[in-house]
Amino acid sequence: MAALVATLPGATVTVTGGLNRPPLHESMTKELFAIAEKVASDYGISGLRGVAVGGGSDGNLTAAVGVKTLDGLGAVGAGAHAETEHIQLDMMPERAALVAGLVQSIANG
Repeated sequence: MAALVATLPGATVTVTGGLNRPPLHESMTKELFAIAEKVASDYGISGLRGVAVGGGSDGNLTAAVGVKTLDGLGAVGAGAHAETEHIQLDMMPERAALVAGLVQSIANG
């Protein structure tokens, strides 16, 4: 971004800001993901997988201050932030059960 140059006569490009999301390190997700895997197994939910992706979220901020964090527990879908963005409505009950089971498991210790 800092290397951008104007191509129109008389135009200028000013780039400000910088990185504002620290990395979400895998070590901050392992413990909760293990619980989520157990809940998924108990509920007969298959296909749960952990992935590392680029980008950032508020999860990056919580993990950076030492809070165990799982990100991406929302709706199942594809095409984020594009015209093709969509969710799979038939997956919503399963996803809600997973999140509820995860919360219950954590609350029960």
